[in-house]
Amino acid sequence: MDNREKTIVRTSIIGIAANIVLAAFKAAVGVFSHSIAIVLDAVNNLSDALSSVITIVGTKLAGKGPDKKHPLGHGRVEYLTAMVIAVLVMYAGITSLVESVKQIINPDTPDYKGVSLIIIAVSVLAKVVLGRYVKSVGERVKSDSLIASGTDATMDAAISASTLVAAGIFLWKGLSLEAYLGLIISLVIIKAGIDILRETISQIIGERVDSDLAVDIKKTVSGFEDVAGAYDLILHSYGPDTLMGSVHIEVPDYYTADRIDSLTRKIQKEVYEKHGVVLTAVSIYSRNTHDDEASKIRTEAMHIVMAHEGVLQVHGFYIDMETKTMTFDMVVDFGADRDAVYTHILEEIKEKYPDYNVRITLDSDISD
Repeated sequence: MDNREKTIVRTSIIGIAANIVLAAFKAAVGVFSHSIAIVLDAVNNLSDALSSVITIVGTKLAGKGPDKKHPLGHGRVEYLTAMVIAVLVMYAGITSLVESVKQIINPDTPDYKGVSLIIIAVSVLAKVVLGRYVKSVGERVKSDSLIASGTDATMDAAISASTLVAAGIFLWKGLSLEAYLGLIISLVIIKAGIDILRETISQIIGERVDSDLAVDIKKTVSGFEDVAGAYDLILHSYGPDTLMGSVHIEVPDYYTADRIDSLTRKIQKEVYEKHGVVLTAVSIYSRNTHDDEASKIRTEAMHIVMAHEGVLQVHGFYIDMETKTMTFDMVVDFGADRDAVYTHILEEIKEKYPDYNVRITLDSDISD
């Protein structure tokens, strides 16, 4: 078991123990005081404990090594774990909603005791500490499940605090807001579940590369001698701590195959050691270095392309002077009419250089 897995399991066990103790106390207080809000809060604590159990199971499964059927490992199981937790949170919220509505229709008069309120106050403090701890650990080890659990615990603290407010209003004015507070609690829980589910689905679909990481990787790659630029960085997540991808680099046109091979291997090694990212492919753009005419056309063409609104970058520019073929890639913003921009630029470049066969690749704004 690696350090990350040990940390997640240990933190989850702490969460399970804390939530079971809190659930027991709150359930007892809720039953004796006839408080539906406190009972629902106890149920929520139990769902939090179950979420921690699922986090442990998911982490264990995600830690399994690669096999023939899953050659890139099982890291994405953690995303599925977060989805299951989201469904459980929503189920707890819906159940609470139903019970709250029943209580509004057939209300019970709460009977608060001083000891009960003290226990609730202690639980608020405990949940704040637990929530901050679990979330901080989750952010450190990049565990979405722990982050979700920590956020949920902090939210629980706010909910319990609102229960104390309702108790104070009842003792002061004799006005019972228990069922209505339970209704609010239920809606908050349901929203939390939806937010977790939405975030997890977004990650499974595939999100944009983290801006800071993308910039750092490209800076590392561009730092090698004769590498004129790093482009088209694409990263695929196979778990929170497993990133694989590819990148294009631009090198002089006199580079031989053996020299390119040596360079790409050095780049892959450096990127993995510095950023923990496996570059499965380093593709090559050739840069004209021997022909002044090609350099002149490059400068003019790039100026034409970059003058168009929505174009973010031009790279991979190369001219085969023998076949009169001009090729380059351009990155167009997702907010622009990409096809229209492409068509307009292609026509303009062809008009400017009628003797050349122009080939433009329309790239997406994948990474910064």
